[in-house]
Amino acid sequence: MNRVEQIKRTFLKELEEVDTLQGLEDLRVRAFGKKGELTLLMKELGQKTPEERRTWGAELNALKDVLTTALEARKEILEEGCLKDQLASESLDVTLPPHARPRGKIHPLSHVLDQAIHIFGQMGFVVAEGPDIEEDFYNFTALNIPREHPARQEQDTFYLPSSNGQPLVLRTHTSPVQIRTMQKNPPPIRIIAPGRAYRSDYDATHAPMFHQIEGLVVDKHTHMGHLKGCLEEFCRLFFENPSLKLRFRPGYFPFTEPSAEVDISWKGESWLEILGCGMVHPNVLRNCDIDPTTYQGFAFGMGLDRIAMLKYGIEDLRLFFDSDLRWLNHYGFAPEARE
Repeated sequence: MNRVEQIKRTFLKELEEVDTLQGLEDLRVRAFGKKGELTLLMKELGQKTPEERRTWGAELNALKDVLTTALEARKEILEEGCLKDQLASESLDVTLPPHARPRGKIHPLSHVLDQAIHIFGQMGFVVAEGPDIEEDFYNFTALNIPREHPARQEQDTFYLPSSNGQPLVLRTHTSPVQIRTMQKNPPPIRIIAPGRAYRSDYDATHAPMFHQIEGLVVDKHTHMGHLKGCLEEFCRLFFENPSLKLRFRPGYFPFTEPSAEVDISWKGESWLEILGCGMVHPNVLRNCDIDPTTYQGFAFGMGLDRIAMLKYGIEDLRLFFDSDLRWLNHYGFAPEARE
């Protein structure tokens, strides 16, 4: 009996006796590994005469085909047996009640959004929503933003193909929701407008897509003191610090007059800007067919991403969008925390 026939018979006999996938892998390595019997025989071909190589090579290729086919067939049988054993040992009664807590985590942005809506809801605000793709009128013109304003430039704003002659943009803030609300509903108005906004900016503290929450109050008696008290109450509840100090600085926004920027005293070391606000500009009220001699209001807006970073010590805004489960497990919240 030549060596080829001997290897074939020995291999096939052992193949019938192997009863585990690991044993099958060991047998494969003994035949086809770097130092396997068939591999060593193939290496000897270089030492043969041309005639011997033709004969010997044909026999080795035939042996390789036989052994490979036998291995695959045995592997299928063993895998099927393993699956049957697994199914028999891992039974599940779907009628039983769950006995383990969910493993998922609430994203910090979702958690912060729920917190903000809850706090403003206690003050009487209701949630209003609008489209992410906005007409130029609602995003800029109705908000008293002049044509030459830098915010209208393409380096800051994502423009889309026009529709019916009206330029379209990815909204740069959620303020268009305020315009749509004032056009549809007569005063008094008390809304918050949470949602996504888009600007052409990307670094550790800015992203092309970010989250905002804006507020609007319009009635006959609203004044700057109401705005100040509303924001002080929100910040102290959100940051869970009843003695949190706020600083209102004069600012400029086309859609409010007077305008202010709000800072908070952070860890007793410095002032950090967190939002902008002011009394609604009379031109904005006129654009919504509201008489500014009868009604006045205040508005404010803040980045949810920014206040989340401050509250939970997250240093890079881009981490919010990395989809890293390790990060989410560290900074995320249990589902019960959302209730």
